[in-house]
Amino acid sequence: MRPSRDFAIFLELFFAVTALAFGQADELSSPPGPLIVHSKFGGQIFGFDIDQNGTEGVLAEAQTLSNGNVAAAVETFDQTTGKILAVLIRSETQDDFITLGVVGQSVGLVEHEHVISFLNVQRTFQTINPLPVNKLTGKWTPPIGTEHLIKEVSRTQGSPNNAVFAYDNSGAFIPYVFSSNVAANTFGPIVKITDSYNFGSVVPPMAYNTETNQAILGGGDGCFGCRPVIGLVDLGTGAFSEFTGIGFGFVNGIAVDSADNIACTTTEDDASVEFYNLTTQTGFTVVLPNSGEQQIFSGADVEYDSIHKLFLVAQPTSSSSPKGSTIYVYDTNGVLQETINGFSFSNTFNVIAAYIALHPSTRTGFVDGPSGNVNEIQGFSY
Repeated sequence: MRPSRDFAIFLELFFAVTALAFGQADELSSPPGPLIVHSKFGGQIFGFDIDQNGTEGVLAEAQTLSNGNVAAAVETFDQTTGKILAVLIRSETQDDFITLGVVGQSVGLVEHEHVISFLNVQRTFQTINPLPVNKLTGKWTPPIGTEHLIKEVSRTQGSPNNAVFAYDNSGAFIPYVFSSNVAANTFGPIVKITDSYNFGSVVPPMAYNTETNQAILGGGDGCFGCRPVIGLVDLGTGAFSEFTGIGFGFVNGIAVDSADNIACTTTEDDASVEFYNLTTQTGFTVVLPNSGEQQIFSGADVEYDSIHKLFLVAQPTSSSSPKGSTIYVYDTNGVLQETINGFSFSNTFNVIAAYIALHPSTRTGFVDGPSGNVNEIQGFSY
């Protein structure tokens, strides 16, 4: 028997309201697929990335052995199958490795931390150029002394240059920012960030604008209810400027649309996403769905798909699903296009913060999880 028209309307309204309650409605997508990449030896993943112009990815892993040494390795994997393709280097000492990203034209960048003695660590950097050769091919030698540590390299692909942030470890709290062509091992002028209060107390998330040759920094003092500060570093001239942002608290993630000079950030205190016109230094906020602006639901990493002009925002504690984590997909006008539930990523036990790696041409990506041991990454489409 056909249901009555009134009952059909009731069902339609019921399911519409239910969808809205979980922040999905028209933005609902299928959940992440079953593709999981496991670290080969079961260690915690210390950074990963994928080649946006190829089929491979790279990760570093480490785990403590029963004898107190660390089993550490760098591995490449297939983006389609999740299979580990090659172990590029492995050690069982006190050393470890960190994947800093895939940059430029399919160049993998890895940090090697060689422990000489307690608190005496020698840091060197090796490249995989190009990633499909599945072996370490050269060295990257940034122009910094032992008083600074490389903390972030913009994972800009398709452009030869990247922005680099070096944290001051001497107590003077004067960070450096500079550009580098990693493949050529060349560097632009070192820029000292004079506002150490807003950009030196913690490492600010950073994006690189390829059109303006600027590093965009998400800074601030992080006090609860305080506004963030956005820093602009001209990597050619060394000019540094800043302006007061919107939202509240630390900036957790930042990405930039270089073509339109638009930045997108997430802030810690208010579960908001901010969209800035960097030319006018103005912007607006969008509250993450169903978050009630509660801090627990605040967003984390932000990445940009320049082909489809989309910002992807990671939310470790979902406000659109009863459990797990969520990725939201926004256009550059701040309109929510898609809500992808079914993840499980967190920064709680991560040595390296959760990260969304994108392959824009195939509308696919990877993110940390779902294992709570941080020894897996999960594929998805959007």
